[in-house]
Amino acid sequence: MRGFAEAPYAIGMDSITQITLGSAVGVAVMGRRTAVWKAALWGAIGGTLPDLDAFIDHGDAILNMTRHRAESHSLLVLTLLAPAMAWLVSRLHREQALFKRWWLALWLVLITHPLLDTMTVYGTQLLQPLTDHPFAIGSVFIIDPAYTLPLLFGVIAALCLKSGRGLAWNAAGLVISTLYLAWSFGAQQYVTHVARASLQDQGIDAQGLLVTPAPFNTVLWRLVATTPTLYREGYYSLLDADNHIEWTLHDRGAALMSQHGHDPYLARMAAFTHGFYSVSSERDHLFVTDLRMGQEPNYTFRFDLGADVSRVHGGHKPSLAGSRPDLERALPWLWRRLWGERVPPMSFVPEPARSPVP
Repeated sequence: MRGFAEAPYAIGMDSITQITLGSAVGVAVMGRRTAVWKAALWGAIGGTLPDLDAFIDHGDAILNMTRHRAESHSLLVLTLLAPAMAWLVSRLHREQALFKRWWLALWLVLITHPLLDTMTVYGTQLLQPLTDHPFAIGSVFIIDPAYTLPLLFGVIAALCLKSGRGLAWNAAGLVISTLYLAWSFGAQQYVTHVARASLQDQGIDAQGLLVTPAPFNTVLWRLVATTPTLYREGYYSLLDADNHIEWTLHDRGAALMSQHGHDPYLARMAAFTHGFYSVSSERDHLFVTDLRMGQEPNYTFRFDLGADVSRVHGGHKPSLAGSRPDLERALPWLWRRLWGERVPPMSFVPEPARSPVP
């Protein structure tokens, strides 16, 4: 089992959102056939079950990352789990006559969890065990209040209002949140078009292009364009006065990729990130970084693969060496950039001045 301090790095859509979505779906399907609190409770339990795999230790940090959202997020596995869970719930509450309805409700609760996770950039292995391909749309951030709050309001209304108005508010929350997902996908496609045009106008031949929202919103978007040797990071806000994108240039470590191409950990990271990764060397240690989650110079998933000798002899397991930005600097920067202000990239923002020690 992984410790509670490490498990949050194996991120999915945040737990509050998944619990709220599960409750909303459970209430919507069960309606007044059972007590609203029962539907909300079991929806919340079903909504969080798939993420319990975050506490399984697969042996090293890279396996822990790439094996998260695997079998526990498989549509096939969850479909097989639903009737067993419905059998248990219907008998626990002595509602055997509602078994089929509980089956439908809990099946929808379970499968909407990985489907929502697929809207983030991490990667969800929906078709395990048939394939370990990590599906990822990447049009919403893992925490987005604009998606969660309508669901939460609807569930609270369903629990508090005794008439059918509560169920109507719950249904409205589901509709609004679903429309928000549709909006995020449409916005992503528009920003992708803008980014491709910017690359073409600047004569940049990019092989890969990642377009994903900055934290907590779908107005400001982070862009990563890759070539075999370099990657560029840029930002575009839907509130920008024009479509010009300023790209910052960074080395991907192509020579190290070629030199260590046989390393199974690099191959696993290349596949899981769909090619959005970089390799670097520090103090004779090899590092591999997932470029999809974070921003220069801080990335959540950066792994120390060890020194050459220790790797050859199997004496070093990959360890997590990721970092997160200083929120005192990052949040004001994101807020200003979201509103269309052309501020210097985070990687070039100077450290705040410190008062001299008396």
